[in-house]
Amino acid sequence: MLIVRHLHRFPASQRGGAVVIGNFDGVHRGHQALIARCGEIAAELGGPLLALTFEPHPRQVFAPDAPPFRLTPFRNKARLMAQFGVDVMVPLHFNRALASLSAEDFVRAMLADGVGARHVVVGYDFVFGHKRGGDAALLGRLGRELGFAVSVVDPVAHGDDVCSSTIIRVNLETGRTRRAAELLGHWWEVQGRVRLGDQRGRQLGFPTANLQLPPAALCPALGVYAVHVGLERDDRVDWHRGVANLGTRPTFDGRDVVLEAHLFDFDGDLYGRHLRIAFAEYLRPERRFNGLEEIKAQIAADSAEARRILAEPGYARGVFGLSPASRGRPDRDRASG
Repeated sequence: MLIVRHLHRFPASQRGGAVVIGNFDGVHRGHQALIARCGEIAAELGGPLLALTFEPHPRQVFAPDAPPFRLTPFRNKARLMAQFGVDVMVPLHFNRALASLSAEDFVRAMLADGVGARHVVVGYDFVFGHKRGGDAALLGRLGRELGFAVSVVDPVAHGDDVCSSTIIRVNLETGRTRRAAELLGHWWEVQGRVRLGDQRGRQLGFPTANLQLPPAALCPALGVYAVHVGLERDDRVDWHRGVANLGTRPTFDGRDVVLEAHLFDFDGDLYGRHLRIAFAEYLRPERRFNGLEEIKAQIAADSAEARRILAEPGYARGVFGLSPASRGRPDRDRASG
């Protein structure tokens, strides 16, 4: 997937395609439906599938002091976009200047002049431009004037819930990890580089890889999780089952939230490696223990429970897979552990 950050450098060879617009935080089933529809249109046009998105998320500009909320920081979002078949991703730099553009100026500058759109796909609740002054109806009228068609995609439901980033955040914050994954259509992940910790896990017989959540990333319910841990190696990812604790480690009077992941049946040096950690199931809240032996017993019990859960077919790493309607390209993975 090509990433173009500046429209004045947009390649002429990629103009004239189908464009899907949105924040795409989570790249959930609703977003996947938008991308899939845009992919179908791009194929009919014989042009590229473009995704026009915004970085940072507009909420980070308008509410900079709000708690971190991102489901998919940029690297995660770009990876998912590529998996679901996007050919060109255009992350527009969102700032006050961009927010001040009128709806009409946004369409002319970004869609008509910027990428030469021939067709634009948006969601049913899409609004844009200064003070959210534009909607799908206005986009359609401007498209007829400027030479592109517009398609509006209805909301996507899964069970009793509409697939939305807001509902997914609530599920993660309340420990309903599995339900969040069902709405996402993939396991929710964090990723980062392994840093040197205090090595207490190794002393306890359960060595861990320690990561900090990205600054803008949502913090889910603190506690212990069954996880899949991906080790990136060149152009592939090796996946291992494991158990992870997300919290402040109250037994040791910790303050910062740290993610500590123990990989089952793995022996190797992970310091400095980039890991992906997919949250499969919430096991229990974090709590304080009375000494190391009590901690060791609980970690052993948590590990046994995580192994049991991850052995179930419904918790396999690829159980959600890619949307059948998408032009998706799966990761080149190997599963182990």
